[in-house]
Amino acid sequence: MEKHLEFAQGVINRMGQNSFLLKGWAVTLTAALLALAAKDSNQKFVYIAYFPAVTFWILDSYYLYQERLFRKVYNHVRHQKTIDYSLSTKSFDKGLADWFRAARSKTIVIFYGMIFTTLLFITFYIR
Repeated sequence: MEKHLEFAQGVINRMGQNSFLLKGWAVTLTAALLALAAKDSNQKFVYIAYFPAVTFWILDSYYLYQERLFRKVYNHVRHQKTIDYSLSTKSFDKGLADWFRAARSKTIVIFYGMIFTTLLFITFYIR
């Protein structure tokens, strides 16, 4: 049983690590595009910066959604008497509603909200 819990915890840890890496990439790409916009005085780079911000918000929400599903698997496994070593999340998956809930979580909204606020401020400042 402990090994099964370790498997589930390993997946949860990987999802958290992926989310952390996505946040780093989101900041890096947004900052790079804003630097290009400032260097060349080209407003198009500011508009292009919205695309990675939206893309990384969606991906980060997906990883948080998956992490939550595997936490449910972990909780289910720890209460089981018999071991089947399944890590299937199908019985816990509610579909897009849970994914949208993950996209609106406080940590995701604050992080990507700050990126969008910065982009909006710069967009209006350049005009």
